Amino acid sequence: MPCYNEVHTLADAVERVLAADSLGLEKEVIIVDDGSRDGSADLASQIAGRESAVRTITHGSNSGKGAAIRTGFKEASGDIVLIQDADFEYNPKDYPKLLKPIVDGRADVVFGSRFRGGEEGRVLYYWHSVGNRALTLLSNMFTNLNLTDMETGYKAMRLDVARAITLNENRFGIEPELTAKIAKLDTGPRIYEVGISYSGRTYAEGKKVNWKDGFRAVYCIVRYNLFP
Repeated sequence: MPCYNEVHTLADAVERVLAADSLGLEKEVIIVDDGSRDGSADLASQIAGRESAVRTITHGSNSGKGAAIRTGFKEASGDIVLIQDADFEYNPKDYPKLLKPIVDGRADVVFGSRFRGGEEGRVLYYWHSVGNRALTLLSNMFTNLNLTDMETGYKAMRLDVARAITLNENRFGIEPELTAKIAKLDTGPRIYEVGISYSGRTYAEGKKVNWKDGFRAVYCIVRYNLFP
């Protein structure tokens, strides 16, 4: 659970994760506080102190979501890792859908898509959705995958798949980097995609991705597909 300045949502996010149906799997929640300045690190420590399933790791300075994910992958001890932001944009009620293809032995990696129909989603930022679709299209052209939402923050995978990848990106470039490197693994991991609900935030509510991250995503798609 990457966390940066999420003191107002962190406790509820962890509560939802712990309460979510995980198809009978035991949960381990690793909060990686990425140099928060709003008290999130202290709150994470308090949560870990009263919840045995929760661990917390603190970065000394803000390094970015990608850096937090790298730390989480390194510290994970389970069979499956699932990336869960410390806000309410992605809902843990979707865990059964994300986990079932892996638990059933049909998939090694599952992407949660905000654009695969049938699920509710908050209506926000037309140009963000255009940008996400364009980046997904560009990524698919390089990876030969038919994803609908490469930029999704909900990705679940077997831990051995996560550990087989060396990640470099510190910020939101982690999404296209993860996708490119998963697609290029010699083991040929089986990739599934499932529809998820999505409640995006406004910038006033704490949304952090911006237009600069879009340009970085294009760079990452080209960089990690052509020069892995």
